[in-house]
Amino acid sequence: MTTSNNIKQLDKDYIAQTYGRFDLALSHGKGCNVWDFEGNQYLDFTSGIGVNSLGWADDDWLNAVVAQAGKLQHTSNLFFTEPSSQLAKKLVTASGLKRAFFCNSGAEANEGAVKTARKYSHDKYGAGRSTVLTLVNSFHGRTISTLAATGQDVFHQHFHPFTEGFEYVPANDIDALKARLQTNDVCGVLVEVVQGEGGVCSLDNDYLQAVQTLCQEKDLIFIIDEVQTGIGRTGTLFSYEQFGLKPDVVTLAKGLGGGLPIGAFLLGERVENTLGKSDHGSTFGGNPVACAGANVVMDKINNDFLAEVQRKGLTIRETLVTLPKVKSVSGLGLMLGVEFEEGVLASDVVAKCIEKGVLFLTAKTKLRLLPPLMISDAQIDQGMNVLREVLESY
Repeated sequence: MTTSNNIKQLDKDYIAQTYGRFDLALSHGKGCNVWDFEGNQYLDFTSGIGVNSLGWADDDWLNAVVAQAGKLQHTSNLFFTEPSSQLAKKLVTASGLKRAFFCNSGAEANEGAVKTARKYSHDKYGAGRSTVLTLVNSFHGRTISTLAATGQDVFHQHFHPFTEGFEYVPANDIDALKARLQTNDVCGVLVEVVQGEGGVCSLDNDYLQAVQTLCQEKDLIFIIDEVQTGIGRTGTLFSYEQFGLKPDVVTLAKGLGGGLPIGAFLLGERVENTLGKSDHGSTFGGNPVACAGANVVMDKINNDFLAEVQRKGLTIRETLVTLPKVKSVSGLGLMLGVEFEEGVLASDVVAKCIEKGVLFLTAKTKLRLLPPLMISDAQIDQGMNVLREVLESY
């Protein structure tokens, strides 16, 4: 019989040791609950880092994925397929942008967005206008180029030389951005409305409006990274909707596929035709099975569903601020970060909660909550009660 220790040993022996895993091997899940190989049950506030938007093994999602796998599991992009065409229409209609490109991950989506910004600028202005500005404390992926785009020094180790053409400006400092734009070498600005890996830090509304205005005035491509915030996570389908923004490019992944690998970037009117034949590609992009799952996700995340995400996010936030040792709460919707008072380590809190059957995440020094979007009120109460019990022990 397979045991958790068997799985951990296989991992140790055969998988590259690049992850700091929790001491937990998972066997199967349903809804917001997951079990280890010994039958112990855990309540999930992680959703695979914001991926399992409908929880584990949602019946409609599962049926769609299985049915599609029995028809076409892969074709390459040399052929037309129904699931990708349907998904593109849903994303374009919902976002108000013009076209979609499918890939496999958020990093790939961000690379595609950078290529789009650079090609737009090169087509219109020629060489020498290729710098992409991102924000200090940002995170955009783990490829060499998206690490270069990430504004955190901790990620800029060991792998030099990084891709050129990226610079960082402080978040929420519009004067710093204006000063950097004095030279005419920038083609685009890439931001996260909520910096997830940076500690669940939301950007100010006035700052976001000013960034958009500057991009419009200087003909820069305004890119919003919605890899973690998108597809309902913050209580609207895209987080930028809450700020009235109109980006030129939006990048997506994580929650879009409901558990299967898929990424996408959406192109607005200014750049809808920037990428032509052979300018970009992805062997697995638009995979029929992944798109079948994503179509179910898109169908389920309607206005009523999003209203519930907002309500549940507010419920969790209101509870968190009453807990002992909690200094502050940040984030939007069901993407929340908890800063603790001195002496309480988020990593220790996570470990103690696992012992009590609830799974949380960290983001820098904060506890991070990314539960499945369909989590129930009773499950929220259960998770908050365990967290309260752990914090009361300090």
